[in-house]
Amino acid sequence: MTENNATLRLWRDISPAPEPLTLPSEYSPHVLTTGGGVIGLVTAWVLLDKGYRVTIVAKEWASFGKAQRLTSQISGALWEYPPAVCGQHTDSISLRHSKIWAMTSYYIWDDIASSSELSKASGVRMKGVNFFFPSLIEEIPEQLFKMREITISGVRGFKRDPTLIQQRGVSPFYGAVDAYEHLAPIIDTDQAMSWLKDLVEHKGARLITKSIQGDLFLQEDHLRSEYNVDVIVNATGHGGIELASDKTCYPIRGGLIRVINDGKDFPKIDHALAITADAAGSMNEIVFIVPRNDNILLLGGIAEPYESTLDYTLDTPIIKRMRERCERFYPPLKNARIDPDYPLAQGLRPFRQSNVRIERELRFHQELFRGGLIMRPSRIVHSYGHGGAGWSLSFGCANDVLRLVEEALLDVVPKPMGLEDDQVLPEKISFPQVMAKL
Repeated sequence: MTENNATLRLWRDISPAPEPLTLPSEYSPHVLTTGGGVIGLVTAWVLLDKGYRVTIVAKEWASFGKAQRLTSQISGALWEYPPAVCGQHTDSISLRHSKIWAMTSYYIWDDIASSSELSKASGVRMKGVNFFFPSLIEEIPEQLFKMREITISGVRGFKRDPTLIQQRGVSPFYGAVDAYEHLAPIIDTDQAMSWLKDLVEHKGARLITKSIQGDLFLQEDHLRSEYNVDVIVNATGHGGIELASDKTCYPIRGGLIRVINDGKDFPKIDHALAITADAAGSMNEIVFIVPRNDNILLLGGIAEPYESTLDYTLDTPIIKRMRERCERFYPPLKNARIDPDYPLAQGLRPFRQSNVRIERELRFHQELFRGGLIMRPSRIVHSYGHGGAGWSLSFGCANDVLRLVEEALLDVVPKPMGLEDDQVLPEKISFPQVMAKL
């Protein structure tokens, strides 16, 4: 792989070792990060290894029981090249950035998985992922374009092969005609969240369990004084609706059935299986089958925009349809046993009506100075609206947050994401190459 200083690399820029790559001093800038999910923890990791002092404030952290878990924990956590099967990010700004973010994250998760010790500790594995289509890919222009991008992106193990339909035991009555597979990070989220939390603590992050309420901008100076910080990073997911005063945020409710994957009731599945929304018949009800590392298989998936009540049960009609759909797709699942300890994971994916927001606060503070009015830039950096793609985009987004934090410290005038024109695609992929192949 070629060297590219614009992207984030494991060991060069960040390290999974317990000490930070760059030790902070008492004069190092101090960053307050809000949010204890994957975006908040990965962002804190990147900042810590760059020599920043970091305090993380979150209303809750990863938990491990029968009670409701963090959204980051109940995620399918299957890395996907954008736009994802379960994603809603199809606007041009999100796609232009998310392809960079996703590949940056791919390389780092891949490097973590390549070490047996790190893979075991973090719950990150590289596994085969199979995507199935209702017609030849050449007949689906957007899927053809995506496939061709994947082939030159650096994603490992790509193979287009319609015989995967038979090899993986997909029902011939489901309608799959074409297929491809590649290697991708599949993450045991419970284990990974625990590992990330321990890692940032060892690197020196101060963790505070507290709920911050209200618009961060309106209380920015107070918060900076209270926590003695120079910059605030908002990584609160759906909390953006309040903390960023962003009324375009909305939840997309989802659920995953957990079944035992020990090889006793059906052949053990060690690869992910997904069928596109157009083949499933609905953008909101798809087939999404993903193995965990602890003999658990996740069955999905569904997406219910603007639904915010977590009241699913195994008998909820949409959940019953989800299981029936997976069983029609892969008939041996009819014999599957439900996980008795945690049968149904459910959560709210944090979306926005426009794009994923990795952006500095665009509002200015007004101050009187020598009889005149001056406009002072905010030192808040936002990272939210990732929806169901937080694990796939995490490190790439954190790299952009790092750059924005550096700008904020200099009080550079912020600019909206749509005006950025200096993005560099990581390592191998470039859009002129893609267009040349079409």
